[in-house]
This record gives sequence, C-alpha cells and structure tokens, in this order.
Amino acid sequence: MASSSSSSIHKSFKYDVFLSFRGEDTRINFVDHLYHALQLKSIHTYKDDKTIKKGKKISDELIRSIEDSKFYVIVFSKNYAASSWCLDELVKIMKSHRTTEHTAYPVFYDVEPSEVRKQSGAVGEAFAKYEMEEAAEKWRKALKEASDLAGWELKKTSDGHEAKFIQKIVEELSLELRSISFNIDEKLVGMESRVKEVVSSLGTGFDDVLMIGIKGMGVGGKTTLARAVFDQISSQFEGKSFVENVREVSNASLSGLKSLQKQVLRDVLNDKDIKVSSVYDGKHMMKRVMPDRKVLVVLDDVDHIDHLEALAGEPNWFKPGSRIIITTRDEQVLVVHRVKFIHDVSLLSDKEAICLFSRYAFGRDNPIEGYKELSIQVVQYAAGLPLTLRVLGSFLCGKTELEWTDALERLKTIPLMETLKKLELSYISLEEDYKEIFLDIACMLKGFHKDVVIRALESCGFHARNGLRVLEQKSLVTISKFEFVDMHDHIIEMGRNIVRRSHPDKPQKHSRLWVGDEIEEILANDLGTKATRCIHTNYALKLHNVTEGLRKMKVLVFIQTILCEHATLALDLCFHY
Repeated sequence: MASSSSSSIHKSFKYDVFLSFRGEDTRINFVDHLYHALQLKSIHTYKDDKTIKKGKKISDELIRSIEDSKFYVIVFSKNYAASSWCLDELVKIMKSHRTTEHTAYPVFYDVEPSEVRKQSGAVGEAFAKYEMEEAAEKWRKALKEASDLAGWELKKTSDGHEAKFIQKIVEELSLELRSISFNIDEKLVGMESRVKEVVSSLGTGFDDVLMIGIKGMGVGGKTTLARAVFDQISSQFEGKSFVENVREVSNASLSGLKSLQKQVLRDVLNDKDIKVSSVYDGKHMMKRVMPDRKVLVVLDDVDHIDHLEALAGEPNWFKPGSRIIITTRDEQVLVVHRVKFIHDVSLLSDKEAICLFSRYAFGRDNPIEGYKELSIQVVQYAAGLPLTLRVLGSFLCGKTELEWTDALERLKTIPLMETLKKLELSYISLEEDYKEIFLDIACMLKGFHKDVVIRALESCGFHARNGLRVLEQKSLVTISKFEFVDMHDHIIEMGRNIVRRSHPDKPQKHSRLWVGDEIEEILANDLGTKATRCIHTNYALKLHNVTEGLRKMKVLVFIQTILCEHATLALDLCFHY
C-alpha cells in the first residue's frame, strides 16, 4: 500500500552499485572486502575484475555498465589518479551523476579529500605525468567535482577500522536502495505513514530486545506492512529473516515448525547447511547462536502460542538491539507471549482505496473519464481491503462500462471468493460455540449495543461475554467506544455465505434467516423446517404468518422482527422459545 502521490516511471538498473577503483592499490584487500559485504546484503554490484587494461580508452562494455548502475562508489587511493583508465571512468561517472537517475559517492581510502580536490600530496604525484595531456583539464575537473561530494573518509570514520568502515558504507547504501525500492513500488498506496508509525515504535537505535505485534483482520494489509518495515530497516541488522505463512507451514506437516526454525537459522547465520533434528533441538540452537548477532525477524501470520515459543521464545534468545515483528489475526497470541507493543492495522481510506484500485484498473492514480462513479462503487464494496481492490482492479482492467456494471451486479449476490476464503481462515480456527456466536452476530446482531447482544446470545445458551471477547481478539468483531458491536462488511458477507452455501436455493434449510422476502414466503407457505434456529428481519411481518408459520421450526431459539397488522402498529419482539 508508499505514498499515493506519484506514479512517475522510474528507470530500473542492471546493477545497484558500480565500484570504481585502482586495482593495484585496493583490489585484493579493501575493494574485495567491500564487494563481498555488498553481495551479502543482496546489493547487486559491478566490479571490473580484469587486472590488465587493454587499450587506452575504457571499453564500450564498461560504459554500458556505468550507465546500467544506480550508485557509483569511487574508491580514491594514492595511485587512483595514476591510471588514465580510472580517470576516464571517473569522467563518465561524473557525467552520469549530473543526471537525476544516478548518484556518486567518493570513498577516501588512504588519501584526504583535499588531496583529490587539489591534486596535491600522493594524488598530485600520481597525476603529475598527465599534466601536459590533452585530457588533463577534464580529469582535473572530474577529480574536484567528485571530491566535493558527500562520501566516506576512512581516517575520520570508525577510528580507521576497515571492517566497521565497510559496514557503515554498506548500511547507508542499503538504506538508499530500500528507500528507492519503497518509493518506486507504484502498487503500494497509503503505506508510508503506517511504516513510519511502526518504525518509530521499534526504536531501532536502542540496545534492548523488542517484540512488537501487528494485528488485524485477514487481508487487511498486515503482511504488506511488515514487509515494507522489514525492507526499510533490515540493513541496520547483522542478520535478518522474513518468515512467511507461519500458520500455513506449521499446520501443513509434523515437521512444519522445525522447517521454520531451520529457515530462521539459515537466514540469520547465512548458512544453508544448518540442520535441525527436532523443534526441541531448534529451540536450543536458536538460544545458543542468536545472542551473537543483532537480528531482525518477522514472523508472519502467527495463530498459536506454540509458534512463538518455537521461533522467538524469550528476549534472552537474542542479542540486545534485536527486533522481532509478529503479524497475527489473534491478539490473544500476542498477549500470552507478553508482547507489549501491538499495532492495529488501519484499513485504506476512500482516497487511498481509489488510488490503489485505479493503479490496477487503469495504470494511474485516478479513474479515467467515464469510470469514476463505477470506481466509487467498487471502493464502497471493497470497504478498505487492499486484496479486494487489487483483485477487482486486475479483473476489471480493460473491460467496458457494461462489463463493469455486470460485475458489480454479480457482487450483490455472489461474493468475491478470493477475499472470503482468506477471511474464513479466522472462522475455521474458532471453537464450535464461538462459531455459532460469530454467525449469530453476522446474520442478526451486528449493530446492536453490546448489552443487547449479550442478552440475546445468553438467551440462546451461549457464554456470550467470553465469546464476544474471543471474536474481538481474532479481529472478527469490533466494539465501538459507545459499546456497539460492529463487523466489517466482508466479514458479514463471509458469515452469511457460510450459512447459505450448503443450500443456496432453499432458504428454509438455513440455520438463520435474515432476508425479509424469504422469511415472508417461508412463513406464509408453511415451509419452515427444524434447520432454522434464528430469525432476524426489519421487514414488517404479519402477525398471522408469524404465529402460524413457526410450527415446523422445532429448534427455533431466537426471533427478532417487526410485527405489523396495520401501518400504525409496530412492535419489536425478541424472545426465547
């Protein structure tokens, strides 16, 4: 979901970084170590490994590599200016740097910026042989221009320690690349402020171990948010692991949790040969090796405390400064694991939703002429859910107005299954009595005051207070500040679909009835069955139909309706059989 402001086209590059250096000075030490550190961070880097330069001019291949790189790291050493090849390379780099697409960074390895700027000291000695060359002036200009840029100076960074110096360079380049990646993902909308909020709570500069939770309903954007945060801050850690689909993987097989432990260990230690014999063994390995490095671990879609005990048991498993991010639909999992900071994911606003949908449907931030009203209808149906907007945007892309209208009409009776299937995972995990409470709220009690809902559910024999709390913790219902029970439109749709789908054309066989016309027909024609246990409608029912038509509903426990014999007579009736 980055800011919804810009949809400009950004150039993609073959390389993230181009290394410019004098081989005989730095090839087998500093540059070699820097190159490998960049590669370990998955920063795609070009390093010219030819030790002997053929010809006097840089090759066309090298020019293309410069043009195909986003960042340039120029390692100035004592003999850098002794190579006409390096100087020509520098001229080309600085020419590209002057555009808005490329950025150059000088690294002053064993020389000072003033030596490069003025061609004095060791740099002056190296450059002396070119004083009379035709290209001398443009080389001088390039050296001065590069030395004036913000970069890194070994003598003044990390007390001259090369390892720490390299780490700093890599971290800062990682942050730049993460920022670019974040900004050019044009299919993300509304994420920037959400990421800032989570990053702020992480306090990445403090030396403690912090676990935070990101909680919300299914398909509400939790994983997208966690991934964006991970991408933005992961370069600040010595090890990182993003573990997707914890619930699904752990439930898929007996070795599911063990495979997830192995993934975390392999990612963090960058060792693909790690073996884990059991979950118990995995816990001990993590407790033994994790405290050696500051790590960032994301555990996505956790739904059981066992997952956290196996993958992030205690803060002392980790080195100070480590951060663990947990996404879940179930707040209780976080509470039991003593996670103190819990973020509720906010759904997209109407403005954000229009932007996201338009990017998928039209390839731009706003609907094209003639489709604005139809797009608003789609956004109203999606009710802030990113997945629904993406699916419908992709489906409606390139279709005519009539096809749009037909698709919207279809959604009134046939819900979007891709959304419902993901939402239903929360329902499936409920215990049986909580499932019944959920369906009662979805079909009948949404919008009522909490006390009314509790009385109605208790009249049906449920432990309503505990049930409501469980549904709230699992992000299936919300309780407003005025104590009204609410539910997202798609969750209502999911619940009602569960009730109707086994007998879609025979409402008399449904456990709950809420459609006025269907209730009227069933009661008037004596079609009731013992399948029906609850009735709710604001439809004005005739008293005769109610009293005569309920005879076959042997297990009916709850009815809430309006009885109306005359236009002036209306009575809210709620009773327990």
